[in-house]
Amino acid sequence: MPRHSNSGPSKPGRKHSSTSNSGGSRKKTGSSGRPSRPAAKRAPRRDPSKGRGAARAGDRDEAILPFAPERGVVLPGMRSDAGPDEAVEDDRERMRLQKFLATAGVDSRRNCEEYIRTGRVTVDSQPVLDPASLVDPESQDIRLDGERLRMPRYKYFLLNKPKGVLCTSRDPQGRPRAIDLVPSQGRRLFTVGRLDESTEGLLLITNDGDLAERLAHPRFEVVRRYRCHVAGVPTNDTLKQLREGMYFSDGFFRFRGVRVLKRKGRSVMLELELREGKNREIRRLLAKVGHKVITLERIAFGPLRIGYLSPGKFRELRPAEIGQLKQELEQMEKQRVVDSNRRPLRRPKADPAESTPDQGETSKSDARPSPRKPASSVGRPGGKGAAQKRGGPKKPAPAINKGRDRRRNK
Repeated sequence: MPRHSNSGPSKPGRKHSSTSNSGGSRKKTGSSGRPSRPAAKRAPRRDPSKGRGAARAGDRDEAILPFAPERGVVLPGMRSDAGPDEAVEDDRERMRLQKFLATAGVDSRRNCEEYIRTGRVTVDSQPVLDPASLVDPESQDIRLDGERLRMPRYKYFLLNKPKGVLCTSRDPQGRPRAIDLVPSQGRRLFTVGRLDESTEGLLLITNDGDLAERLAHPRFEVVRRYRCHVAGVPTNDTLKQLREGMYFSDGFFRFRGVRVLKRKGRSVMLELELREGKNREIRRLLAKVGHKVITLERIAFGPLRIGYLSPGKFRELRPAEIGQLKQELEQMEKQRVVDSNRRPLRRPKADPAESTPDQGETSKSDARPSPRKPASSVGRPGGKGAAQKRGGPKKPAPAINKGRDRRRNK
């Protein structure tokens, strides 16, 4: 039998809690006699050190960070003897193995790929089969068929190319090439841009591939000046048409500058300026306006001038001239960035009927009120004298309220 508490009879209207002891446990009950819910237990706080990817609790101090390399693993751009805490070398000091072989004068990049894939190239006495592997020519031993390769010294030659000479690295027909007119000394030389076989003048030859690519790229807009002898005398409209440009099947051609130097009978000598070289651009433009090119000579390339150098002769560029070339490229790059930032955004034109001036601003009509002429009905399509001019009868004025007029008449 359940035992009652010794608290005596309960008073009406007073709620009390009764306890029952069964099995040595005490449970609290409310006025309805049902046991109350136990308090919810709080979930233990999660230890951040026990998250995904972390070490065990005993090895928290020796946990490996997600970005730290394991021991013995060499990442691209890291020395083989470098530890995980040492600074990683900058990839800009390294270059691709394929590019290094081509720069060292071995062969073209396409042929250098075959040399690497066939196992003929070793780096630190280890064969490398990937042409895109990064190497440091200054600190690593790179060999082709057992012969040590080194970075060559850059050479820059200014050549006055004569007629009949090709601007190419190889010619199956064995015709004379421009790179054969300068001493290579085992270096792989190439021309900066091209000149036609029948065009003579200034041509830059070097083994500096990066500088040659930037000088020939259209985005730098390096100035090229030519002296051109054409048949006939072009008019001012023709010169204007050459400055404005014309469309061809492979693009839009135009001269940045055209001026007449002197006249020779029924022919004239012109000075032309281009900012990018395209295939036979000068000859095609002049032929389209009806003037045939007799002779064409390049006299300037950027800050370089041909001067009194005879055809077929060359000279090495002075350090000051090399610095001027690089400085001009830097200025063109900065100017290009400034021009791109100054370019205005295209905004849709606002409808004048919907546009209203903001608060604090005055529209043009508010700032300067235009004087209005006194209204005159004569001469207007719907004016007072329009019906009299046409000779038609006048229309009676419409009644405002016909019902009110009827009541008044009654």
